[in-house]
Amino acid sequence: MPRFPLAVAATIFSIALYFTLFWGFDALHVLTSPLHGLEQPWGSQSVYWIGRSIGLSPLGLLNLAIIFGAFKLTVAGVCLVHVLDRFRTLNSGKPNPEILEMGLLLVVIASIIGVMPAVWEHNADLIRTSTINLVLAAIAAALNALEHPEASEQVEAGAEVASEAIEEDPFVTAKPRATWYSPWR
Repeated sequence: MPRFPLAVAATIFSIALYFTLFWGFDALHVLTSPLHGLEQPWGSQSVYWIGRSIGLSPLGLLNLAIIFGAFKLTVAGVCLVHVLDRFRTLNSGKPNPEILEMGLLLVVIASIIGVMPAVWEHNADLIRTSTINLVLAAIAAALNALEHPEASEQVEAGAEVASEAIEEDPFVTAKPRATWYSPWR
């Protein structure tokens, strides 16, 4: 149990709200603008870099920008579901940690894809933006694990049950932690 449960919950809530608002508005801008966000030199660098790397046509660039916008809208939607789940469980119960974990996983994927062109082209501003998103996702994931320790206990219990089942089953040929390939036999 965390020492300051209200501060942990407020921090997780604010990070989820950040991704809901900023990524949601960015995704709506990309999906509703005539050029699908390609007119912004700041946010479209990753689309141009990926399109140049795989040889996309101008129509392919527009489609790739739509995919990026839909991905960001998905992240914002998942974070919005977590925010609403926090409101639902305000008086009693705990929010579902898997919702936030899925949203944070999508944030990490989008940030890594967005930081690759920035690293390749030595763009410090875009690296900073993607790094901030990664750090916020890491803080929220760590606080989520701190807030819900029973989830990690369930994973450990499931691993113990699986290892016991392997040891008791006579038809299983592989032993736990056995090396399947050893060239120096």
